[in-house]
Amino acid sequence: MTFQLRREEVLDGDALKSMLDESPARAAQAILIAAREGVVDAQALLGQILLDGQGIEQDQALALRWFGIAARGGHLMARNMLGRCHEQGWGCPADATIAAAHYRQAAETGLDWAMYNYANLLATGRGVIEDQVQALNLYRQAAALGHAKSMNLLGRYLEEGRNCPMDLHAARDWYRRSAEGGDFRGQFSYAAVLADEGNIDGALVWLHAALAGGNLSFLRVASQALSSATDPQIRALATDYAQRCIELEPAPL
Repeated sequence: MTFQLRREEVLDGDALKSMLDESPARAAQAILIAAREGVVDAQALLGQILLDGQGIEQDQALALRWFGIAARGGHLMARNMLGRCHEQGWGCPADATIAAAHYRQAAETGLDWAMYNYANLLATGRGVIEDQVQALNLYRQAAALGHAKSMNLLGRYLEEGRNCPMDLHAARDWYRRSAEGGDFRGQFSYAAVLADEGNIDGALVWLHAALAGGNLSFLRVASQALSSATDPQIRALATDYAQRCIELEPAPL
């Protein structure tokens, strides 16, 4: 089937994003045309759909190539995704040092996701010398920009007093903001705070939200933590978390 696409539709990056939700195959064709026309947003989107196999056959090596083209055109998220590819080994050998260089470049230009990803490497000493102070500063900058995952980690530093004065009130506020921003780890952190305050109903609301949005690795750890909770209602959720882990387990080959 041949799709007829207006030129202005093909070259409009925002239109391409909305089209992905409605018709992935049609969007993929439009994105490919726009990417070849030199639309930088479309080049970055093409990398993403190739990485995900959304509306197009998955090809991680080709995704890496298009991220590189978009990054050279000044697209910050594409630069960040080059970092992700090199960190995870998507379409190339895994190399945290190369990943860190891409993250750092995008972070220095102001991208919150790159700040978060670079901070994660600094916090764990992967590809760079471990630097908790710099990691904390980057989490703080990204959190100030509204990055929900960074808000949760900033809360963790403040709660533990790690490389900063302990501030439980500020930690609670960042956990709340992370939870409201949709981060499942932030939702779990905020639920823990509410449970400690005796607000079990509030904690259960956020624990259910974290259950709905959490990935497999998070849910496995969270299930174990919930199994030792003092409150029986919270402890009972450990079973739901474990069941969700079973549902998310990859199918055997």
